Amino acid sequence: MKFTLSTSFAKLSLLTLIAVFLLTLGGWLVAGVDPSACAGWPLCAPTGAAGAAQLFHRASAGLTALLMLALLFEAWRLHRDHRRILPWTMTAVTLFFSQIFVGAVQVERDFAFVYQVLHALTAAAVFVALTGVTLMAGLYARDTVAFPPLDLRQRLKDFLTLTKPVIVLLLLVTTFAGMVAGGKAWPSLSLTFFTLLGGALAAGGSGAINQYIDRDLDKNMQRTAQRPLAVGRMTPAEGLAFGLTLCIASFYIMVAYVNLLAALLSLAGIFYYVVLYSILLKKATVQNIVIGGGAGAIPPLVGWAAATGGLGIPALILFLIVFMWTPPHFWALAIVRRKDYERAGVPMLPVIRGEAEARKQVLIYTVELVAVTFLLPIFNYTGGVYLVSALILGLILLYFAWQVYRTEGNKIAWRMYRYSSMYLMFLFFALMVDALM
Repeated sequence: MKFTLSTSFAKLSLLTLIAVFLLTLGGWLVAGVDPSACAGWPLCAPTGAAGAAQLFHRASAGLTALLMLALLFEAWRLHRDHRRILPWTMTAVTLFFSQIFVGAVQVERDFAFVYQVLHALTAAAVFVALTGVTLMAGLYARDTVAFPPLDLRQRLKDFLTLTKPVIVLLLLVTTFAGMVAGGKAWPSLSLTFFTLLGGALAAGGSGAINQYIDRDLDKNMQRTAQRPLAVGRMTPAEGLAFGLTLCIASFYIMVAYVNLLAALLSLAGIFYYVVLYSILLKKATVQNIVIGGGAGAIPPLVGWAAATGGLGIPALILFLIVFMWTPPHFWALAIVRRKDYERAGVPMLPVIRGEAEARKQVLIYTVELVAVTFLLPIFNYTGGVYLVSALILGLILLYFAWQVYRTEGNKIAWRMYRYSSMYLMFLFFALMVDALM
């Protein structure tokens, strides 16, 4: 394979890389300059040579941003089917604008140490990502390509589908409940907005990357066969690039407007779902859902950390509730979709150990789940509203689980699956009401 920088995209990527290098070098030179010499963002009335140097650095960032946007446009125009160039370009561009964003936050927060470190690390990441783009452009870039015309409405719908919006909504409920329960009050509007925005981007980005990983598997399942990547309405590169962009943006929003702990927990959730579950566990073990359930259990911790700046035993119990809820919820679905999972080669419990064992485990895990929900009132972390709600909702869930255990057929398993979603949502609603009272 011949390496050449003769194509227009390769030349643009090299020019952008050089601009970023010079911008980074300029950033190091002005790092020790008194911030008050160029107060304000993005423009300022500079004081002396130090202020002029800072203003020039910001102007250089603006010019480099134009190159980044041009590179982004060309990547989507020429390489939206390339699984290396497009995702790497999107990653580089997202990191670059995130670095500018962190630079602005530095000014607002009086150059706090955490933002200085993050700004420097992001600069290094941008340079590495752009180096990768330039190398791949030299190997794979082209000047002309013919893609079919896009249906904008369908494309927007497909991007939304990639985020798994129903799952995102349920995760946001548990996130917000964690905020209310942790703070024992309604969180501020700005904190709520940025926490839920960051959480939605993290969950949506993880869902998009998951669909990229499972695109071939999804073709064999009736429930997922019409997903954008499975049916071919979008290229795998587009799905991966979109998912990476959302995940990166979520982290920087959390760091800037929530707090570092919430951002790191959200990042851990992304890693857990994408790497541990989607790549390592899903096709490898019958315990995929049991172990992988930790990914969906992290949002309450994010909400708690957002409201309090820390974690406590009640937050860990919320994690445990969602963790224990996941197996019976998804095993009920797996009973209904057993043939789908079998065709796709996913070792779900009903496929590997049989439907009877799956029904038994649904009941066992439901009993354990309901027991765990009572840890909060037992240790006096919640009051009567939550206790009564957990009792009523738990009894109904136990009834469905008992029916699943006793009755063959998909109908009752499907009812268990549907109710278990409402169960978790209503339980966390009750938690919020109790915390506010």
